[in-house]
Amino acid sequence: MTAPRSRLSATFTAFTLLMAVLTFFALPPAADAFQSSPSAFAQHPTAPLTRLRMAQVSEAEAKVGIDKVVAALRKNREANSELGKLATVNNVLGYGSPKPGTLAVRFNASFRKGGFGLTSKPLPFMLGQSNDGDGRGEMVGQVKASLDSKSGKILECSVFRDVGYGRAFNMKI
Repeated sequence: MTAPRSRLSATFTAFTLLMAVLTFFALPPAADAFQSSPSAFAQHPTAPLTRLRMAQVSEAEAKVGIDKVVAALRKNREANSELGKLATVNNVLGYGSPKPGTLAVRFNASFRKGGFGLTSKPLPFMLGQSNDGDGRGEMVGQVKASLDSKSGKILECSVFRDVGYGRAFNMKI
């Protein structure tokens, strides 16, 4: 009874070894072999035909673009009525130049709607109640905008409510 089992395990081991050898020889050479000679990389059959050459955007250029978008969102009546007033920019998610001549920025911002949202926090020493806002009506949205890098004009701007899980607001330019 042990003879057929050992023959089966020997066949399985031989098959596994054969698959490992075939896999090893079927793989292309390591990528670091092409780092030293670019001509060898260009001749490789799986090499990309073109290289992406995206324009580099500095942090200062991105900050100027973000400031322009923030100013436009604060001035726009439709954005103020639908989203609320842009209170703060929370964090910058990314920036770059996807096409020549354009600057794309993406950041999170807090919008606060006006109106009643006051709390009745008692003042110390029983002096009455304060009229402070209690944080209701604040929404964090993800702002995605693209600008013309030469003129600084906003080409498109959209705000995704509740960090992408709500409706989107597209600002009319």
